[in-house]
Amino acid sequence: MRFLSYEVDGTVGLAIEKSGQFLGLLSCHAGFPGTLDEIIMQGTLQIAADALANGSPVDPATVAFRPPLTRPGKVLCVGLNYADHVSESKMETPSFPTIFARFPGGFVAHGAPLICPAVSTQFDYEGELVAVIGKAGREIAEADALDHVCGYSVFNDGSVRDFQLRTTQWTVGKNFDGTGGFGPYFVTSDELPEGATGLGIQTRLNGAVVQDANTDDMIFSVRKLVSLLSIGMRLEPGDIIVTGTPSGVGAARKPQLFMAPGDVCEVSIDKIGTLRNPVVAQ
Repeated sequence: MRFLSYEVDGTVGLAIEKSGQFLGLLSCHAGFPGTLDEIIMQGTLQIAADALANGSPVDPATVAFRPPLTRPGKVLCVGLNYADHVSESKMETPSFPTIFARFPGGFVAHGAPLICPAVSTQFDYEGELVAVIGKAGREIAEADALDHVCGYSVFNDGSVRDFQLRTTQWTVGKNFDGTGGFGPYFVTSDELPEGATGLGIQTRLNGAVVQDANTDDMIFSVRKLVSLLSIGMRLEPGDIIVTGTPSGVGAARKPQLFMAPGDVCEVSIDKIGTLRNPVVAQ
């Protein structure tokens, strides 16, 4: 199943793809099943899909996208999860996932602008796969980990490098308002290879390819990430794991290449979709 979170004149809607078109309902309509956050927390994806299939056609080109989820309890981001990115960052390969937190207040929907901070000259792109938790659990065995993932999406972890790298703690540089592109769709796990393996992931800046890799290149697979992260914390439905970026980030290039007002950044992942965001000045 492929879901589209959207809004029309400020009214929230949700749609599902059926036979090549989206069918949806607005929150003001009878039978609206709830937002994707609510549906995932309730475990009612199939019930919601059935309700939306009775909705009206939705043209993605004429509605405003919303981030697939807007109220995740946890946004767990993985740093240094592709060997080539570790190498270009001149850091050691981690033996345990390098984790930092993002906050949903900084999410930007597909089509909406990423905000280049006025105080920064190093606003970097990072194309990433998102895994969404659909079943709660703690101390999850690796063999069972994918049973806890209900679907996937695309993320651009816009990073303000001149603030991120001022300290060993990355939180500020990863959480400027309007810097986390998220979308365009939420795709359920059954639509993709197990663990979202074998998917091409590519980032383009103004049409030029700047990152080009495969999810098979991750050091810690989705399966391993879910298991390892659940050692110390209970993962809850609606939590998201942003699984890390491959090589090609702007800070590692010679000369360096950063996003600037007027640019357009796109992140594509096979079978999921393309997240596209213009860049504007704060």
